[in-house]
This record gives sequence, C-alpha cells and structure tokens, in this order.
Amino acid sequence: MQRRLISSGSSFEDEIAYSRAVVQGDWIFVSGTTGFDYATMTISPSVQEQARQSLENIAHALRQAGASLADVVRVRYIVPNGDDFEKCWPVLRQYFGAVKPAATMISARLLDPRMLIEIEVTARRRQPSC
Repeated sequence: MQRRLISSGSSFEDEIAYSRAVVQGDWIFVSGTTGFDYATMTISPSVQEQARQSLENIAHALRQAGASLADVVRVRYIVPNGDDFEKCWPVLRQYFGAVKPAATMISARLLDPRMLIEIEVTARRRQPSC
C-alpha cells in the first residue's frame, strides 16, 4: 500500500517537517489545521472565521486526496480558550451537520497566540457503489 503526502504549501510544513495530509490506502489523516489563509499567510482575529478557514483548508486537502468532508469519520478540535468553542458550533454544524463524525474537543495552547482553533480530521474514502 503506497503512502502519499499532501502539502498545502504552508511554510509551517517545511519548518516543522510534517505533511498537511497523509493518504494510506482509503484512509486520509489530515494534520491539525489552523485558520491561516495559506495563500496570504494571514489569520482572522475571529475564532468563528478561523474555524471556517480551517475547515476550508481541510476540505482542500481532502479534495487532493480524492475525498471530501463527507468522508470524515473523526475530528479533534483544539482551542486555547475552552470558552471559545461554543462560538464555533454554528460553523461546525454548517460543515458537519449531516456527517456527524466522532469528535473530541481539547483545550491547549497552540503554537502561535493568534491561533484560536486547530482542527484535525481522519477520513476514509467511501468505496464506489457496485
């Protein structure tokens, strides 16, 4: 089974030595992804907008792997301030309302104080119907 690495082009990937996503068979493991717009390397001060951008970044990585957010089976949310998590719920429902993956929220400090949420997912590409 061949392993394929996916990059977003973020400078963090080279600096820290990781891939945005790793594809192994039908499984896709997407690294913790923050709300940076990787094209401009800017980040919103809003936790809700960071959650939205994080999920857009994840969706882009999943598309490169031949999958989508509908294939997500597990999600982990990491927020420095646990009180901020509820503010993200409307965004999370927008992206995962129909998918309802298994989920965990952890409160922990992130690499950069501008980062207000980091999201990591595991997805499995669905087999085509016979």
